[in-house]
Amino acid sequence: MSRARPGRDDSPDRLYTVTGGRSRAGSDSFDLVTLVVSESDPVPGMQSEHAAILRMCRFPTAVVEIAAGLGLPVSITRILLADMQATGRISARHPRPTYRLPDHDILEQVLVGLRSL
Repeated sequence: MSRARPGRDDSPDRLYTVTGGRSRAGSDSFDLVTLVVSESDPVPGMQSEHAAILRMCRFPTAVVEIAAGLGLPVSITRILLADMQATGRISARHPRPTYRLPDHDILEQVLVGLRSL
């Protein structure tokens, strides 16, 4: 028996309620590999998804991992994260690239060499 994809079988009413009726985050600051870190602990009465995110993100965690852990689509997770970032409950940063692009002059020399082949 095949298992349905997370978020696909959820009631649209539930997803509407979780996001407060929004279909997009207010900003584009969260891509799939953005690392999220909790800045506070969950408090009583907090939305259950927000509390779960705070527990998951005690150490840097990628947005895609958070979505998988919540069993929600990435688009819904981004909305939740944007709300939490606006209130200061989380911080986000993009991972540092571990590579440097070659110098422009070297790339041009390679291109000239390839054209002469």
